[in-house]
Amino acid sequence: MTIQMASLATDAYKLFHKEAYHPDITKVYSNFTSRSGKLSNVDNTDGVVFVGLQYFIKDVLINDWNETFFNLTKQKAIGNMKRIIDSMLGFDYDTKHFEDLYDLGYLPLEIKALPEGVVVPYGVPPITFINTVDGFQWLSNYIETVFSTENWPIQTSATTARAYLKNTMTSFDRAGLPHDLVPFMCHDFSMRGCFGRHAAAMSGFGHLTSFAGTDTIPAILFAEKYYNANVETELVGVSVPATEHSTATSYIMSMVEEKGITKLEAEVEYVRYLMTKVPTGILSHVSDSFDFWEFVSSGLGMLKEDILARDGKLVIRPDSGDPVKVLTGYNFQTFYEYSEYQKYLDCGGTTPEAIFWSHPDVQFYSEVVDGVVGKSLSEYETKGLIECLGDIFGTTLSPAGLKLLHDNIGAIYGDSITLERQQEIIKRLEAKGYAAYVR
Repeated sequence: MTIQMASLATDAYKLFHKEAYHPDITKVYSNFTSRSGKLSNVDNTDGVVFVGLQYFIKDVLINDWNETFFNLTKQKAIGNMKRIIDSMLGFDYDTKHFEDLYDLGYLPLEIKALPEGVVVPYGVPPITFINTVDGFQWLSNYIETVFSTENWPIQTSATTARAYLKNTMTSFDRAGLPHDLVPFMCHDFSMRGCFGRHAAAMSGFGHLTSFAGTDTIPAILFAEKYYNANVETELVGVSVPATEHSTATSYIMSMVEEKGITKLEAEVEYVRYLMTKVPTGILSHVSDSFDFWEFVSSGLGMLKEDILARDGKLVIRPDSGDPVKVLTGYNFQTFYEYSEYQKYLDCGGTTPEAIFWSHPDVQFYSEVVDGVVGKSLSEYETKGLIECLGDIFGTTLSPAGLKLLHDNIGAIYGDSITLERQQEIIKRLEAKGYAAYVR
């Protein structure tokens, strides 16, 4: 149910434009154009994915206008508007043109547009509006604001998803892999970060224009309601069974208290329990509730036979730390102690986050980890999760000779994966000889 009047879903200054047009102007031809990508979150983007028009027509131009204007009595439709406008503008606003629109009984607009889903270069209008009845020239641009606010987020999300898709497809091509799993490689967990459930549906739908992996259920409902999708007959969006910290910590601590076992032993028991609940297919386990690297270094070895015997993939999900370093590790030869670092500073060295220092005998490297210079890293943290999984479960080779993890094990990072981080993860994995086959 709409919470606002379609007739007032605009900027207040547009209420004056009926009087601001020249009296001889009877038609206004408006266009919506993405003018420049200089502030885009996608570097070197060549255009914008045009999508969302069918939703806009169905939800705003038809449903909202009928529900909050045409289907009301004229007195109520105009009265609702006038109460707000008079209070905002401070004078008795002339609503004659809205009364004429109500008497006409529909929105006299002709819309021309490019097909949804195409990439439109900057400076090219994908859509135009013109009034079809003389005297309603004010209407063509009156709806500009609501069209922008309803469609810009969908198009932005779709354009961003396309950039992730291009990176993914390029990495698959370098590994010589087919594209059949590409739609499932970039998963949408964005709902909790959106401005409400409707915004999540819109943004999530934009993501679905490139990928099928999503946890945003409203995006599926959006696709069915406005784009005639049908989850029972076609691939719209999919997810998998997965844990969260509340389920993991409560189970693990319950087992610690009940059985007097360690947290690691309890987490291993928890994963075995999960695999009995989901005996086949993909199962995702958030693994950083207590000690992520202890679980990777010891827990996975304890679970190895169970994981390899299972008919499906166990996906390890780290959920904290720097995604690039957690997944791909640290690139250095020697991690030297604080005393050596201090000597370097005393000699006039600089203090960026990562410092390479050439020495006649060895290359030293220091990293500020969790705010502590020279913090010790385990062998596993040094290698990163993907290489650890390869060491524990074995690898095969892609057609292009890059390493692939065993089919029964995988990894996913649930947040913080910007386009820049995605590119860095791909680059560093390939430098290690691994295909970037990480969700």
